[in-house]
Amino acid sequence: MIDQHKNFYNLEDLEILAKNLIKELKKGSIVCLKGELGAGKTTLARFIINSFYDLKKIKKPTSIKSPSFPILLTYDLSDVEIFHYDLYRIKTGSELDQLNIEENINNSITLIEWPEIIFEKNFNYKFYLIELIIHNENQRIIKIKMINNY
Repeated sequence: MIDQHKNFYNLEDLEILAKNLIKELKKGSIVCLKGELGAGKTTLARFIINSFYDLKKIKKPTSIKSPSFPILLTYDLSDVEIFHYDLYRIKTGSELDQLNIEENINNSITLIEWPEIIFEKNFNYKFYLIELIIHNENQRIIKIKMINNY
């Protein structure tokens, strides 16, 4: 999925990463995107979502926005939905509980930006953790781990 011999990734590489990653994602899959502001979390999420539309030969939405304000945006791919969360503004466990993330996980593909608050709770799921680290304006260091919290 990611070239272990390569240290720095550009925008084109993120798109290739997304196309490769969706081959492994299915209903119940969770991808947590971690990184500072401007690291590329939403860009990678956008590439993942667009790649699913391409794979399923479904007309893409005219734009895939960041769910920063609404916190959750959903995308219907006929046989599965993508739930795209941005938890940047969520500050407490009770706010997180109101989103009912765990109720939606088994029946969707879940993308979570700013996932740190869910790690503070007892999040007993297997998920991909993708960390994007800014190297410079055009390049990112990407670390991918499979976390199994069962």
